[in-house]
Amino acid sequence: ILKLELDDELTYQLLQRGDTTGVFQLESQGMKKYLRELKPTVFDDIAAMGALYRPGPLGAGLTDSFIKRKSGKEKVEYAHPAMKPALESTYGVLVYQEQVMQIARDVCGFSGGQADTLRKAIGKKIKEVMQKMEKEFVEGAISHSQVPRPVIEKFWKDLLGFADYCFNKSHSACYGLIAYWTAYLKAHYPSAYMAALMTSDYDDIDRLSIEIGECQHMGISVLPPDVNESYHEFAVASVEKDPSAPIRFGLDAIKNVGSGAVEEIIRARELQPTKKFESLEAFFKEVNTRTVNRKNIESLIKAGAFDAFGARTTLLFNIDTLLGMAAKLQKDALSGQTDLFGSVEDAVISQKVEIRLLEPDTITGTREQVQWERELLGLYLSRHPLEEYKLFLQEQAVPLNKITPVLEGKAITIGGIITETREITTKKGQKMAFVKIADLEGEAELILFPSIYQQTMGIWRRDQVIIASGKVSCKDRDGNLGDEVKVLIDNAREVTHEQATAYQSTGKAKNIPKPTNKSSQKAKVERVEITSVL
Repeated sequence: ILKLELDDELTYQLLQRGDTTGVFQLESQGMKKYLRELKPTVFDDIAAMGALYRPGPLGAGLTDSFIKRKSGKEKVEYAHPAMKPALESTYGVLVYQEQVMQIARDVCGFSGGQADTLRKAIGKKIKEVMQKMEKEFVEGAISHSQVPRPVIEKFWKDLLGFADYCFNKSHSACYGLIAYWTAYLKAHYPSAYMAALMTSDYDDIDRLSIEIGECQHMGISVLPPDVNESYHEFAVASVEKDPSAPIRFGLDAIKNVGSGAVEEIIRARELQPTKKFESLEAFFKEVNTRTVNRKNIESLIKAGAFDAFGARTTLLFNIDTLLGMAAKLQKDALSGQTDLFGSVEDAVISQKVEIRLLEPDTITGTREQVQWERELLGLYLSRHPLEEYKLFLQEQAVPLNKITPVLEGKAITIGGIITETREITTKKGQKMAFVKIADLEGEAELILFPSIYQQTMGIWRRDQVIIASGKVSCKDRDGNLGDEVKVLIDNAREVTHEQATAYQSTGKAKNIPKPTNKSSQKAKVERVEITSVL
């Protein structure tokens, strides 16, 4: 990786699209937005964004100015031509501490030691030291580079403000290099990179959900776990040299299935002539059921790891029979008894032992199966539970991915499945909640203030499907507009499976409100001070 050239076209195309989920330091929604606007073409652009995507530069307008100057929408200007060598790589925008050092040396005649003292004062925000060096800086620029006094005095004044948000280029370049490497790997080896990423986050359900969603966006299938194909970790499911091959879910990521059980399954699988269990009998003959116990097997079945051998409901219904068969086969194999299975060779080697699976009286529906996946994998994998709600939500709710900052203050109706509810207590001792919901297109956060939360408290359960109305808000606690979109709920109700499946189509999709006129965005957002989190 240390030998990678820093001019790879595919990598910059990925960055320009803002497809940076899983890319080091570049995956926030705000960063993606700026990358799409900037369209980076050289490594310096990546390093600069790491320094510019922070509250100080963003608030001072430096980030927007940098982007506009690169694209030619704003003229590149320098306070004085002598400063061009230091600021040319950042289009005339002061970004790094090292640029201040270079200007101090080249323009003001500072020694290396003086320039470093100034850098330390800037980096540690020691304004007293900076103020003491003002005379040397200003007089040096006048005498050394003939910079007019008003120009250098204004530059110094701006430099004092720069102390509040300056960044060192060496740090930014290091972060930028790792960002470039990860972007390169994602661009050239998408499946392998995403599999590695999901393996690193296998115990973080929120991250895993985001990364699987990113795989879908990239056109990469994430397959359910399988006792014949899965390993401990997430892995590319094809030996073909296809960079976008499917990814197989790792067995370690299934709840209630420990690494010891996984190790035993893989050990037994490797003993098979085809390196696969050809039947249930082969699995239960070779896998030690004291290591892979009943709870492990039940979780594996519910998660879909035995789907190749039968329906999940049927396998669960026969779990006692399967475990009994396993005990019998393994005992006979150890003792050398033949019993009703014939010779040891027939029972142990040929693997032609068969068992009849009894069918349960009731078959578990798709909805219950995806709930099992949610419980054991942390997410819906084989099928989204909202598939049967699709028509209802299309016509009764605005897709969540259509809710953007341009809808600030607009009344809107949204719907989806609850993925998380966080209840808090306000300063007045009232309960309110932050709720995350998802539909087939995206996700959103809802804010329920005390009055509406009290009225609707019974419906905010995980996996409950709801439809709600409220107002779009992109304002932070200080009332400033930002990129994060939330919906302030004023009414909500649950949607039952029966209601969704019985819904009669009107043939009309829900209208999306027209964008808000920015000049009229003066509405204030209700603020609640949070004193404790339950």
